Amino acid sequence: MSLKSIAPMLYTRQVRESVDFYINNLGFTCIGYDEDWGWATVSRDDIEIMLALPVDNTSFTVPKFTGSFYIRTDKVDILWSELKERAVICYPIEDFNYGMREFGVFDYNGYLLQFGMPIE
Repeated sequence: MSLKSIAPMLYTRQVRESVDFYINNLGFTCIGYDEDWGWATVSRDDIEIMLALPVDNTSFTVPKFTGSFYIRTDKVDILWSELKERAVICYPIEDFNYGMREFGVFDYNGYLLQFGMPIE
């Protein structure tokens, strides 16, 4: 047995608007959407992110997450050029002393997405 992948489920009250942001601003494709369920999946390359209305038994007022979603890429500079004008920047592209070149942006709901690659 082995774990194969992870697809975060991000709660939002605006599923359609969130999907549109991922498509129009971050270059994702919607690969599943069900308005009745209040659920969608967006993908780009090997990354999948699910967006959903919160489940009934969850206390939910605003989107919250105490960490970030770190997405590894092999072309961080190209991705930075593509996204820097399309999303709210958390921090611009930078080389870090822990050996990564990365940047961070916020999605439609304020979730932090970081994109990085090892410095060669």
